[in-house]
Amino acid sequence: MTTSTICILIAIIAYLALVLGIGIVFSKQNKTTGDFYLGGRKLGPFVTAMSAEASDMSSWLLLGLPGVAYATGLADAFWTAAGLAVGTYINWLILAKRLRKYTVACKDSTTLPVFFSNRYRDDKRILSALAAVVIIVFFIPYTASGFAACGKLFSSLFGIDYFAAMLLSAVVIVCYTALGGFLAASTSDFLQSIVMTIAIFVVLGYGFATAGGVGNVMENAQSLAGYFSLTSIHDAATGTAGSYGLITIFSMMAWGLGYFGMPHVLLRFMAIEDAAKLKLSRRIASVWVVISLGVAIFIGIVGNAMSKVGVIGSLDDPETIVIAIATAISQHGVLAALVAGLILAGILAATMSTADSQLLAASSSVSENLIKEIFFKNMSEKAAMIIARVSVVVISIIAIFIARDPNSSVFEIVSFAWAGFGAAFGPVMLLALFWKRSNKWGALSGMLVGGVMIFVWKFLIRPMGGAWNIYELLPAFIVALIVNVVVSMLTPAPTQDMVEEFEQVQKECKEN
Repeated sequence: MTTSTICILIAIIAYLALVLGIGIVFSKQNKTTGDFYLGGRKLGPFVTAMSAEASDMSSWLLLGLPGVAYATGLADAFWTAAGLAVGTYINWLILAKRLRKYTVACKDSTTLPVFFSNRYRDDKRILSALAAVVIIVFFIPYTASGFAACGKLFSSLFGIDYFAAMLLSAVVIVCYTALGGFLAASTSDFLQSIVMTIAIFVVLGYGFATAGGVGNVMENAQSLAGYFSLTSIHDAATGTAGSYGLITIFSMMAWGLGYFGMPHVLLRFMAIEDAAKLKLSRRIASVWVVISLGVAIFIGIVGNAMSKVGVIGSLDDPETIVIAIATAISQHGVLAALVAGLILAGILAATMSTADSQLLAASSSVSENLIKEIFFKNMSEKAAMIIARVSVVVISIIAIFIARDPNSSVFEIVSFAWAGFGAAFGPVMLLALFWKRSNKWGALSGMLVGGVMIFVWKFLIRPMGGAWNIYELLPAFIVALIVNVVVSMLTPAPTQDMVEEFEQVQKECKEN
């Protein structure tokens, strides 16, 4: 190994040891499954905000978004980022406080499936079971994609076997998650958001410095047809500009709808210690998202200019742009190599911060919403904690099996799972919180139709192309919302106690 490679390895190992230590520290604070899955609702405003956004952005922030900007220019990256930024702000603005208060009012619900059943007085727990199945279906492969991303990073950097690298990453994630639960995941996510922030700013600064400055970067971007436009897209193969119409813009911005149904983000709203502090969390989260997304896009644009001046080579895979820049930084001495290691740890952090949250959400669905609620209702807290930790391990083993192929797709799975949660849970969540006429049958049908529509649109309708080539989240969300409303209106109205509970939560939200 070269000196730079050793320094990078030291930085990454130090980071992994730190997150493992966090899991050990918090393992003693998990006395109940409520502590394990929701941290006893003890999160402060900064940890709530940054852990939510770190678990949300994943490695897509440091690999996917810069890669899109590098290859095709501003339009695709900008409109996707705009949808995510708007969705983030609206989610914090209208959902966060009401969800925090409503989940407490509904028998102190600690997971989304439990909240749905408690909200609609679903004594048979059909809603809870269906929601748990949706989470398992979309989160296990989502978790596998995170394991795969970690494996590919280590394998490409150090030339070690992909499966061994992926397995090592998975073991670290599983250990601190199974030991420390939600508090460990949230605290490590907070730390990971800091590492990610440092990484993107260092990469951007180095990129501008070595690409010839801002002027040269802008000159390069404007010289490529359609590259620096919001209404056209650059085709690198032909050197021409492609059209980017309103349908495509709305399709990309539809990513923002996913936030209303994203379990690992919504759980942070439920876990904050004081609902009054959510306003501060919203401001922190919104500012960080806008800045980080903007910087990530410019990394791709700067990276294209760096390729032109020979600082980095032309990339076969645009999504390796940050890795290429970090590798270039590592060639400038020991200190620079350690900084490069920090940047690459940022990529690892982005991946791990999502994988741990997904792992907890999936395991809670198995242990709490299926095993405990349906089969063993009188289970003791000690037994429930054992089942919770065993569920984390079992789900991880399944995810490792799925991720065993080094050629497995990462970002296609992320996009599909995001759409799945957005369409299955988003309309149900909005109507549960803001429409007192909604009922169990509307929620059940909306959740089922939303999940099914994702598959129908993705595999049957979207391949037709043309006007049908719309991100599956948008049509599935609309159809699920309509079905939920129509079925609720055609079936019996909610009971009086459900209406009173709704009105009480609404009153508390207005007063505070």
